[in-house]
Amino acid sequence: MTLAQEQATWFAQTFDQLTDNVERAVLGKRHVIELVLTAMLSDGHVLLEDVPGTGKTSLARALAQTVQGTNTRIQFTPDLLPGDITGITVYDQKNGSFEFHAGPVFANIVLADEINRASPKTQSALLEVMEEGRVTVDGVSRPVGVPFLVIATQNPVEQAGTYRLPEAQLDRFLLRTSLGYPDHAATVRILDGAAVPTAELSPVIAPQALVGMQDLAREVYVSALVLDYVARLVDATRNADQVRLGVSIRGALALTHASKARAASRGRTYATPDDVKALAVAVLSHRLILHPEAEFDGVTPEAIVGQVLLDVPPPTQREPI
Repeated sequence: MTLAQEQATWFAQTFDQLTDNVERAVLGKRHVIELVLTAMLSDGHVLLEDVPGTGKTSLARALAQTVQGTNTRIQFTPDLLPGDITGITVYDQKNGSFEFHAGPVFANIVLADEINRASPKTQSALLEVMEEGRVTVDGVSRPVGVPFLVIATQNPVEQAGTYRLPEAQLDRFLLRTSLGYPDHAATVRILDGAAVPTAELSPVIAPQALVGMQDLAREVYVSALVLDYVARLVDATRNADQVRLGVSIRGALALTHASKARAASRGRTYATPDDVKALAVAVLSHRLILHPEAEFDGVTPEAIVGQVLLDVPPPTQREPI
């Protein structure tokens, strides 16, 4: 089943309404908002690498308010335990039975602040829930509900007391991006009080409607030529001289799913090579592991993906839909 044009038009209109609403609270960051929404509509998660005070918490709260969802914030610290995230089972003496107390991961939008400050054991508590949408405590699996989005942050400047995210966890983030500082015009508007408090944002759609949008995004048509293009891009990252470990199959699937969501957000029923190119750096770069020599020379994963986009030609013809 493929997406109908009427559905794609509605999808694009709703996507713009969602973006406009979030941008009322997070001024001057429309591109980042669109990326985060694309990840959410692709049923993926986002890693924000940014310095403190750029609006990461406001972005998470604005998203939750816009889709009438719940949101929680987990401050990752070295003494944080896995149970502090997933929840624990407590014995109730009155009833003589064990009762599960859900952790903060049971929400539609979870902000994992400074995720690299927790130990690898605690970081791994997010692996199952990010992949499968459920947590297992004392042998019992519990779904966290839908929609579900993890927005994790890490400070790229201050590294004291931090733990590097393991490759398995990085690979579970659909994309990595950064908010950055607003430009001069947006800064003036923020100082003038133009940003709407997140609590005052009006909801645009209900959570179940967002799940419906996720279902529609999956129906976007991707031709064999575009799939071949994605495969050639992934292969090129694996064969790059500076790369020790290239993009995984999960990364190729993530790029395909995100391209579908981007196509629908533009009112199209089919994905194009331009959708792939627009998302490649955000979706692929954090999945690359470079040789130490390349890192020492200042080579970045983003630069490698950018070079791959230049070296790998996109399809020059269009396959009939």
